[in-house]
Amino acid sequence: MSEEPGTLERAVEATLFAAEEPLGLEALAAHLGGLDPAEVRAALASLKARYRKRGVHLVERGGRWHFETAPDLAHLLRREKEQVRRLSRAATEVLAIIAYHEPVSRAEIESIRGVQTSAGTLDVLMEAGWVKPAGRREVPGRPVIYATTPTFLDHFGLASRRDLPGIDELRAAGLLDPVDEALEAQMRFDPDDAPDESDAESDENLAD
Repeated sequence: MSEEPGTLERAVEATLFAAEEPLGLEALAAHLGGLDPAEVRAALASLKARYRKRGVHLVERGGRWHFETAPDLAHLLRREKEQVRRLSRAATEVLAIIAYHEPVSRAEIESIRGVQTSAGTLDVLMEAGWVKPAGRREVPGRPVIYATTPTFLDHFGLASRRDLPGIDELRAAGLLDPVDEALEAQMRFDPDDAPDESDAESDENLAD
């Protein structure tokens, strides 16, 4: 018979079940009365192992913890009709560039793609909750820079950006055609090679 969970494990479990959104380690520790984060992390690790063979799993995405349906049971909970969010090729390219190079400005995105990027493309990604403004680059013109969100990691099943596939993995999965081979250069882009932000992004001079 397996050992019964301790009081702290049960408290962490209840807190995550009741939370409206995933919680980070510090937030959990504060909610539970200012506990030592190391104790909370140990309880999370124990709970994760306890739920490994259950119908729901305890997972960490982008430093935040939540329960989700076990992958092999997800099909049982899908609705008859699903709203499919289809991204345009431009939006897909922009999302990939941001994910691999964040934080990155619009001028840097355009330098990688070789074409202008409309504000609407970024709006679509922000409305999806996958991209967010992450401040301004401290260069002339102070352009807005963009980064991915925890929602992006959660949607694509990534614990962190370190789990993003490399070029070899993308090619092996058949996700690169001859045109997409240019992505290899994009993923190795150095922001220092980008054009002068003040020239390329004059429209970013607007105040917050």
